[in-house]
Amino acid sequence: MTDPRSGGIAVIDFGSQYTQLIARRVREQGVYAEVFPHDADEATMLQHQPRGFILSGGPNSIYEPGAPQVPDWFWRAGGTPTAPTLGVCYGMQALTHALGGVVAPAQAREYGMAQIEVTQGSSLFDGIEPQLSVWMSHGDRIEQPPSGFIGLARTGNSPYAAMGDPARGLYGVQFHPEVAHTANGVDILRNFLFHVCGCEANWSPIAFIEDSVANLRAKIGDERVLLALSGGVDSAVAGALLHRAVGEQLTSVFVNTGMLRKGEPEQVVRTFREERGMNLRAVDATELFLDTLQGVTEPEQKRKIIGKLFIDVFADEARKLEAAGVNYLAQGTIYPDVIESAKSSTAARVIKSHHNVGGLPEDLHFGLVEPLRDLFKDEVRKVGEALGLPESIVWRQPFPGPGLAVRCLGEITWERLEALREADAIFIDELAHAGLLRGETAQCFAVLLPVKSVGVMGDNRTYEEVIALRAVQTDDFMTADWARLPYDLLARASSRIVNEVKGVNRVVYDISSKPPATIEWE
Repeated sequence: MTDPRSGGIAVIDFGSQYTQLIARRVREQGVYAEVFPHDADEATMLQHQPRGFILSGGPNSIYEPGAPQVPDWFWRAGGTPTAPTLGVCYGMQALTHALGGVVAPAQAREYGMAQIEVTQGSSLFDGIEPQLSVWMSHGDRIEQPPSGFIGLARTGNSPYAAMGDPARGLYGVQFHPEVAHTANGVDILRNFLFHVCGCEANWSPIAFIEDSVANLRAKIGDERVLLALSGGVDSAVAGALLHRAVGEQLTSVFVNTGMLRKGEPEQVVRTFREERGMNLRAVDATELFLDTLQGVTEPEQKRKIIGKLFIDVFADEARKLEAAGVNYLAQGTIYPDVIESAKSSTAARVIKSHHNVGGLPEDLHFGLVEPLRDLFKDEVRKVGEALGLPESIVWRQPFPGPGLAVRCLGEITWERLEALREADAIFIDELAHAGLLRGETAQCFAVLLPVKSVGVMGDNRTYEEVIALRAVQTDDFMTADWARLPYDLLARASSRIVNEVKGVNRVVYDISSKPPATIEWE
């Protein structure tokens, strides 16, 4: 079986906020891309035999002390790279500096939209109009390209907005082709992937599943595996993939904290135990969590209590299973977690200690299995669909680890949680009926406020709590804008919540963007 990771692209990270986006854009073309710190060793970067490199942007000036440079091992005799290379923004400047060209501060910095003129035909700009809008973000520019390079495009401020040395497969662009603001940016990347590097589109959900199943079976053998199944997308897909690979050797533990959304505990058990036939242990720890959280109102304290309790409950189950012969612990770690953990390390395979069920007691000794560690979130969903998981699981709304505890502001009681659950379910139901849960919105939920207001119901005055509704649009969750939902939808949701949810007499809609606000309230 051909490894779908082989023959892809190695992205060398010089610190750009868009580095992950480069890898995502490459993968969207069916080509595997992996991100490495700029100081990773040669063996690590070449482990999947990449057919090309992309040097990312970054915040530094190339001549600053300690500024990251193209690694020495990168070059073969005559300044030829190990494989064709595309430098993006700072990556272009690092490429220029390494090969003896001149980089200097620009007379006018370029940030935001700019117009470039393609001045020379090349494989990189094949089929692309000679005038296009691009996204710039630089203060330095190329004054003199290295020997062998020719200018491919220019702007009024940058005589070398793009350059290339086709004989050596070296190219550089001063703009960011990976961002949506750059017209034809994906086409430029496609040209590099397929015309310059000769990559093949081998990266797909089906190929990933087949390769992963084979690798999991080889690693696990006849041993048994434990998975913490939360019902969220990552753990659900990890569970389905592991079950396909090792079947009854997998035991999943689902801890109901009492902080889940309406119907979720029942759906997890129904989907994984009854419909998929998985070996699932469901632990209802609702009373334990509610008792421990009694009187706690400070958000960070809530998070710490819930995190510790979850570990305690899960560890108790893990000890029983370890004693029964379980030797592996599976986690739903995904690729952004891996990249973030490796930011300041030469090891590109370091995992956050607090991720998923990290922090287990030292007396537990499991081998680690992370079947999704090479996937971005959108890829996880595609794999989930290919594995046959229901849409309600695969496209489940993002949900914080502490659950409704951080959306139930103030003291947590069963009555307040039930009110929040009902209000949230009504809001999601109205959005679903309007076809606004996918595409138009990225995250939607209700928040119960510890604020009472006067209302009138019939002939009676009421003094009850307030529900805030929140819906945002975002591609990356780093920034987000509030969703402009139809007024009639908001009216229906508000009317239903006030009439159907006990203890609530007022509904408000949150129109704050991130920044300055965050998506969640706590």
